[in-house]
Amino acid sequence: MAPTGRVNGRAGRNLPAAIGVGVALGAAIIVSLLLFKPAFLALVTVTAVLGVRELSIAFQERGIRFPLIPVAVGGVGMLVAAYYSGEGALAAALALTIVAVVVWRLADPAEGYLRDSSAGVLSAVYVPFLASFSVLMSAADHGAQRVLIFFILTACNDTGGYATGVLIGRHPMAPSISPKKSWEGLAGSVLTTAAGGAITMVTMLHGQAWQGAVVGAAVVASATLGDLCESMIKRDLGIKDMGNLLPGHGGIMDRLDSLLPTAPVVWLLLALFVPVK
Repeated sequence: MAPTGRVNGRAGRNLPAAIGVGVALGAAIIVSLLLFKPAFLALVTVTAVLGVRELSIAFQERGIRFPLIPVAVGGVGMLVAAYYSGEGALAAALALTIVAVVVWRLADPAEGYLRDSSAGVLSAVYVPFLASFSVLMSAADHGAQRVLIFFILTACNDTGGYATGVLIGRHPMAPSISPKKSWEGLAGSVLTTAAGGAITMVTMLHGQAWQGAVVGAAVVASATLGDLCESMIKRDLGIKDMGNLLPGHGGIMDRLDSLLPTAPVVWLLLALFVPVK
């Protein structure tokens, strides 16, 4: 269903609604990180489960019905394991979730077994596993700062690319996948996110400006690829948005498309540049 209200024609979305939702989500993240970190874990967990549910509904457009219950339950297990026990427990929880998916699907007819099981494994890795890296950051030394850098830089990428693309975007980057993305927008994302990375690395983690610029550049690459991959999935499924839960954004997965692949990138680079004590 098309969004109502004032819409920027070139951007193709309800800008006031998108800003309002973004501010509300940002406030919830900041409050949970600064006041009670388990609340951030709960926020990520609810978001991941809703994202998995959206994927399940979207996949059904193509007759793909992956086992939702083991993916959702396993996803919760991954997030909790990551927060309380670290990377090793996260890997073990992912392995158990994969086993649960392929075993659960045995109860249904053999037709479509490989298709449905593969979709379930993809969903488990794509949503809760990747989201778990934000939880790993939150549980580490200076965890709130690490997670805030992750969200700030992803926002810088989106905002810089959006503003530059609307103002001077002329040359499509991937017209067959995401026609609204332009090379000019990508350049704006790089400049904005590199600058944001340099500032936040120095002020929030007492690192070096060049390290922050490197993290910013990596965020642009991962976020852009994540956005393009989700656009490709939606085109393959024949849908415009993954859902309509978030006004101005679409569904949960339409908001997570750049965040999910960026979480492990930021987690790794920050761990290298500012090691966890």
